[in-house]
Amino acid sequence: MKKIFLLIAVAIGLAAASVQAQQRTVRYGNQNSYSSPSQVKFGIKAGVNLADWEGETMQSVQDLVEMTNGSVSQQMRTGFHAGAFVNIPVAPGFEIEPALMYSQKGTVLKGKIPVEEVDFLNAQVTLTNKAEYIDLPVLAKVYVGEGFHVFAGPQVSYLVSNKVSAEAGALGFKALNQEWDMKSGFREFDFAVTGGLGYKFASGINISAGYDYGLNSIDDNGSFDTYNRVVKASVGFTF
Repeated sequence: MKKIFLLIAVAIGLAAASVQAQQRTVRYGNQNSYSSPSQVKFGIKAGVNLADWEGETMQSVQDLVEMTNGSVSQQMRTGFHAGAFVNIPVAPGFEIEPALMYSQKGTVLKGKIPVEEVDFLNAQVTLTNKAEYIDLPVLAKVYVGEGFHVFAGPQVSYLVSNKVSAEAGALGFKALNQEWDMKSGFREFDFAVTGGLGYKFASGINISAGYDYGLNSIDDNGSFDTYNRVVKASVGFTF
């Protein structure tokens, strides 16, 4: 929890520093080459995550798919993200936006028993990695039209929880439904770059689509190089 509070403190510190910079801009506005930006605003947003892994682990999965004649498939984990952000105007058409988000990541593997004699049973196994993160992105947003903008920036994430669930069944009945805690083998902090595009309506409603590209391996022991990849679609409101 101390590390989560540290992330919150960093976000507040960034916002406070920008506010002070804006106050100096207003006070000495005649010395700047552009007009004073508008006020700092707060907002909330939430949306859908389509998360996956990329790297050595996924290459092993692809090899397994070939060995089993396609009986194993890799899928994205569908989750969600939600949180709050601070919108800090810096110059006309340019803003800085730190945010604090809860975000679900991970991946899904599905397979069935590759034996023709029992194919009628439709016996299936599903393994899901359920990684729960606190994300702290700091985005630079550039407006290229009325409400339309592109954004990009660094992101640091803290792993709050990581579990693996296993489900197995046949003929529509579940024979196995268990979940294990797997946080100990995974890196607590994940660093990424994130970017995308969005549109802000005059009413304060905004929509966006983005992509998180993990930069460091999620394995804490260095046994394999595997990285988080997340596609995001969000709806938010700026107050």
